[in-house]
Formats: sequence, structure tokens, C-alpha cells
Amino acid sequence: MYINDVNLSPVMVAEPGESYQLSAAVNRWVEVLVDCPAASRELEKGEKLYTYRLPAKLEVKPGDILSVPFGLQQVGGVAIRFLTKPPADLAPEKIREVEDVIQKDFIGDSYFTLLERVSKYYYTQLIQVIRMALPPGLLGRSQHRIRLKRENIPNGAIEFLGSTAARQILKILQSQVDGDYSFKFLKRQIQGFDYGKKQLLKRNWAESYVELLRYSQPQTKPVVTLVADGSYIDLNKRQREILKVLRDCGGELWLNEFLQICKTTTPTLKGLEEKGCIVIEEREVLRREEGPALAKDQPKSLNAAQASALATIQTLNGFAQVLLHGVTGSGKTEVYLQAIAPLLNQGKSALVLVPEIGLTPQLTDRFRARFGNKVNVYHSALSDGERYDTWRQMLTGEPQVVIGTRSAVFAPLPNLGLIILDEEHDSSFKQDSPIPTYHARTVAQWRAELENCPLVLGSATPSLESWVSVRSQEPKARSYYLSLPERINSRPLPPVEIVDMRQELQQGNRSIFSRSLQEALQQLQERKQQGILFIHRRGHSTFVSCRSCGYVLECPYCDVSLAYHHTEEKALELLRCHYCNYARSHPKYCPDCSSPYLKFFGSGTQRVTQELARQFPELRLIRFDSDTTRNKGSHRTLLTQFANGEADLLVGTQMLTKGLDLPQVTLVGVVAADGLLNLSDYRASERAFQTLTQVAGRAGRGDDPGRVIVQTYTTEHQVIAAVRSHDYHSFSEAELEQRQALNYPPYGRLILLRLSSLDPIQVQNTAQIIATTLSTEEEFEILGPAPASILRVANRYRWQILIKFAPDALPQLPDWEEVRDICPQSVSLTIDVDPLNIM
Repeated sequence: MYINDVNLSPVMVAEPGESYQLSAAVNRWVEVLVDCPAASRELEKGEKLYTYRLPAKLEVKPGDILSVPFGLQQVGGVAIRFLTKPPADLAPEKIREVEDVIQKDFIGDSYFTLLERVSKYYYTQLIQVIRMALPPGLLGRSQHRIRLKRENIPNGAIEFLGSTAARQILKILQSQVDGDYSFKFLKRQIQGFDYGKKQLLKRNWAESYVELLRYSQPQTKPVVTLVADGSYIDLNKRQREILKVLRDCGGELWLNEFLQICKTTTPTLKGLEEKGCIVIEEREVLRREEGPALAKDQPKSLNAAQASALATIQTLNGFAQVLLHGVTGSGKTEVYLQAIAPLLNQGKSALVLVPEIGLTPQLTDRFRARFGNKVNVYHSALSDGERYDTWRQMLTGEPQVVIGTRSAVFAPLPNLGLIILDEEHDSSFKQDSPIPTYHARTVAQWRAELENCPLVLGSATPSLESWVSVRSQEPKARSYYLSLPERINSRPLPPVEIVDMRQELQQGNRSIFSRSLQEALQQLQERKQQGILFIHRRGHSTFVSCRSCGYVLECPYCDVSLAYHHTEEKALELLRCHYCNYARSHPKYCPDCSSPYLKFFGSGTQRVTQELARQFPELRLIRFDSDTTRNKGSHRTLLTQFANGEADLLVGTQMLTKGLDLPQVTLVGVVAADGLLNLSDYRASERAFQTLTQVAGRAGRGDDPGRVIVQTYTTEHQVIAAVRSHDYHSFSEAELEQRQALNYPPYGRLILLRLSSLDPIQVQNTAQIIATTLSTEEEFEILGPAPASILRVANRYRWQILIKFAPDALPQLPDWEEVRDICPQSVSLTIDVDPLNIM
């Protein structure tokens, strides 16, 4: 995490409490950062703010989200600062008015500083960072509408209007039940619309308003409330029965629920409302992810290492960075829970980040069992309405725990007391696209500094960056290393058996399962225990090839082979690209030589499950990968089924490695470890060790001992040796020695320039020109340009340039806007700072 010498923009937010009172001068001006493509083109040459006039009755503070006119459109924007007078070069009559406030008090001082730092560090326009920090589409275009105020319109109203346009508008509005149309529609229908509209607004026969996106409007439901028992009112027997039901239910029920209970109708309730017995009104319903009903959970007793770690965290006052290094099953989550509890009692909130959506159901249930409705979930799998309401709930300042994936690092919690990154080593915390290409761990550190609260990084296999950063710091640097070296209840780590698949083949075993794994699966079935099988890839087979001529079926838009996906028996055989999602049916004959001998090669999750069903027909299976967890709630559904004993074996990909706590699992099998080891990436060994150690850690977390079987063709690899002994320290020492020799992170810094275009020649030439321009600098090393490991994806050709330099001081980096100017419009350039994926 590199924050030295980051220059912040001079544009700063005013004090949170500052606002204009209604007694202020008539003319008030505010500078706004607008969200519009035309404005974005201006911003590429440097941040530009637009000046707007504030209407007399509209209260605005810096940091409010506004709706403003921009050209012919209505767009979103952020109030940045007030002006005592408009710019000298801007004619007052050209200054347009702010339309409305979409969200008040969104951006405070420290939060705005965070967004600016992200903008500067990741070379991204500030408005794009703000857009990412908001719920999707909140800055999206709104529209002006006009609606009738029927109660104010006298009989024969059209005769009172002298304007033809006003009469036409009134006639169109009266022809519709709601009397409501958009400005855009009416302008197309009526000449002189603006003048006619003013006539209707002046007479108060209509009102104009700004309509936001549908989900940005609160969701409401009618509720029935008892206000009088009816004892002194003339009511019939049926009406008294209805009131008694409402009284017995606490005096308040949702309308639909009440109608069903009483088997009555809305007109009957309207009669009771007219007599003053009840009130029927709309009330907001918060859209949020609802979990199952959970029994209240009590804090668990801690072992010595847990208690020591908790004591250290609770004594921290202000910013500090803590690396909580605990082996799998050591009880890190319980430490998190007990560290958060006193903060909620103090009126503070906590932010817990996890790498995958699949982790949130289990973790959320544990937190909700402990903290009840103070827990909110925030991630991309929520509906837009759920994300919007959860986001607004955070802004209230109520003490709460927010659990989310990487984007939740921007959760607008006003009184933040603790930030936790669970599984902090996971590459899912880094965003490759779209920009900004931020790492949640880096942003979390900045946020903890600005909020003056501790940051806890938890992992059984810490990233080498965190390991070096925390271990090399002096105590005064406020960095702490806390170790949980044993599993809870002194349970042993599972023994790891390494199976050499070369020997299996020599001894006549051509199955994808070694004899050792076959025996373990058979015992699993006999002993009524559960297990996990980890496969590096999803799908059925990694590629399809002709056995006659060797032709491999490839994606027409990407330079990769198509993977075979089996849907169901007798269904169409499907080939799919895992990069652009192109799909086609499986051909009967080779497209090159017309041979019918097409063979599937490689093993994905689908093929493994088919093979399991053939060899172990009594074994009940659940597949857990991105193909089976596409639908909302599918992660929870599948894990619940497995936890309830509805399956014997969970077969899946990377999702299985990320913090799942399944105490009944006694066996973990890794079908082919080699797919993790042999990647052209300097991080391949680190990722392989983390993945294999994490998946091995799923075994033996309950009362029964665990067993891990890893199948590989390279038993001599250093990663395999380290995984066998659960030895993070020896692995990290060897890996860091290699990194230091090559000046790779954490001993060096990288910036990756990704270029892509539909034109292969143009993108190659542009990459060469940029590399030549950059090579004049002596403070950093240029690697490339070179084609990406997969040159073509979705018909776009991709080239890369890697910039490498020392981490202790930022070099004189190039002017990125000048670099962007080199790129023709047909070439896209992405600047990825501190890249994790260089393939």
C-alpha cells in the first residue's frame, strides 16, 4: 500500500455544518462536479467545476448530491463549494439553476479526501470515483415532469388561459388519469411549451418536479393504524369485529395482511377511516437482504492466543494496522465479533469486508445471531433498490455492522470505529475493470487513517505485501502482528497427503481420481461423513480437440479454446468461452477435416461430477461454482443444503477456498493442483500456496479429524512441499527472496498499461509509441510492449506495458494525460496501479 507523496486536489469540501440560510442574499452560487459524458471529456484535461445558481428556497450543503441541467439534459452532480460571486468570465444570465437535492449530507471532509486520494492514486477522474462510491445509477439522468393539481382548477379553466400552449398542456394533462407527463414528451407535442408551462405553474394549477430513477424513490406500503376503539361511535357488529382484530394485533398491520386476516375489503376499511377509527397511510419499507430467523448467539470463551489478540485490538486508540495471522479454524471470526461488540455500545459502526459474495451468507448469519438487526449487507448481488435503501440506512449514523465485498469499502458510515478485511490476501479485493482499478486493502488503510480507527487484516495466508509491511515496521509506526497459531479446542491441522499422478498412470490408473482419493471417497460414503472436492476450472472439459487432425475448437472472438459445458441429459451439448461468454452447439464433425472423432480434454467441475456419479452412484453431490450460483440467494441455498446433510460431497472451484466454515467436512480432495502452479505470472506460486492451504483448511474443523489429498504431476514443487507441512513461514521466506532479486512487489512497484482495440495494427503501433515515449525516463524500468497472454478477447486485441520502479520514493512519473493523448479514439488505455493480474 503506497500513499507517500500523493498530491491531493486543491478542491476541498467546506465544513460539514456550513450552509446558506434562507435570509442569505438572493443570488447564491455553487460549483458542481457534474456526471455527464460532455463534462467528462472536459475533465480529461483537468478537473472542471460548473457554476450554478441556487434557488431561494433550496438549502444545499457541500457534499450534497444534486440534480442540475446540463445542455438539454438533467444530470446528477456533487456540490463542491460555494462562491461569493460568479466567475468574472461567466455572464450571469447564462448561469442556470440547481433543480433539486437528490441526497443530503453525503460527502463529509474526510470522505471527500478519501475519494480524491483514490482519484489521484489510480489516475481516475474524480466524478468516476464518486459514481462508483454511490449506489448504481444514483447520479443517472433524472427527468422533469409536470402534474396537475386538480383541486386548484376551477370549472371552465381553459377559458381563463390566454396562451394556446397553456390550453394544449392543460388539455393533455386532463386527458390522463394521473395528469402527469414529462417535459420531454410535452415539448415534442406543443410549440411554446416553456411559456405555457409557466402560465400553469403561476396559477398553481400544476406543479413541476424532478423524477429520479425508480429504485431511488423509497418503496412504500399502506399500513392500517388504530386511532379510536369505536366505543362512542355508531358501528355495526362487523366493524367492531374488525377493530377488535386490529387491537389484538397491536393496533397496526400492513393493509394486505389485515385484509386477509379479517377477510374484508378496502371499502369497508375506508368506512372505518371516515368515522375516525383507523388511519390508512403509506409507510416506507426498507428493501434489504433478509436472512433466516436465527437463535441469539452468545460470545464464546477464547483461548489464550485469541484473548491476547482481542486485548491488543481493544486497547488501540486511533489509527493502527493489525495483521491477524491465524491458521485455518483458529477462531478469527470470534475475535472480530468480540472486538466489534463494545464499539456498537459506544455508538460506533464497524465495516467488515469479505472477498466473495459466497462468503457473506455464513458470515452474515454469525453476525446477525450476535448483533441482530444492526447488521447490514452491501454487495453487487443485491437488487438496485436493496443497495439504495441499505446505503441510505448507513447515512443515518445509527451504530451498525456493514458486511460487504470490495465496493463496501466506500460505505458512507459517519462514525466508523473499526475496519476488518477478512481473507485479506484474496485477489478479489483488487478491481481490474472498470476504473478506478483500486485495491480495497489500500483504500481501507487510507480510510482508517482518515477516520482515525484501527484496520484489522485477517488471514491464514497473508499477502506478502501485508506480511512485509507489518513485520518490518517499528512499533511507533502503529503496526501490529498478532498470531493465532492453533485451531480452537486444540484441534490438529489436517495431514496433507501428496499423490504423484505420474506414478498412478504408470501403475495403470487412468481415472481422474487417484486410488487414495477413490478409497477416501468410498470411506466417506460408508461412514456417512462429508467432503469437499476442489477443481481449478468450472465447466465439463477445458477444450475440445479432433483426434484425427488435432484441430482445437476456439472462440471466434477470443484467442482461447471453447470449454464444453454439459447442461442436462439429452440436452444440446454446449461449448462456451469463459472470457466473452460466446456459446455454440457442439458440432458432430470436425470443422477442419470433417472427422467425427472429437474428444473432450481436461476436467472441469461438470466432468468431475459426472465421473463421481459413475464411480460412486450412491454419493450425493452439490456443485458449487459460478455456473450454479448465478441466481440471487443461490450461495445460501446450496451451502444450507450441504450443512443440513442433504449431500455428501461439495464439488467446486475457488469459492470453496474462501473462509467457509463447515465443521462436518472430514475430507478435502484437490483433483489437479498443477493448473494453479504453471501460470505465467510472478504471483503464481503465492496464489497456489494460498489457494491450496485455504482449501486444505476446510477439513477437520469439527470433532472428527480431517484428511487432505492433493493430486499433482509436480510433487517436487516448493509450493507443494510447503502446503504439505502447512508452513507459511518457509514458503514466504523463499518467495520473498525471489521477489527481492527481481525487484517485484513488495520490494518494487508496478504500473500496468493495458491497451486494446478492434484494430490489431493500430493497438500494436500505439503501444510501441507509448513505450518509446516512456523510455526516456531513467527512474523506472519499462517491460514491453508485449501482447497480452491472451491477445484477443471479445474481438479486441490487447497489448501491455509494465512499468517497474522502487517503492521507497515515487519516481517522476509521466504526465498521463499526455500519454492518453497519444492514443487514437479507437484505442482504449487503462492504467492499472499495483496490478495483481498481469496476464
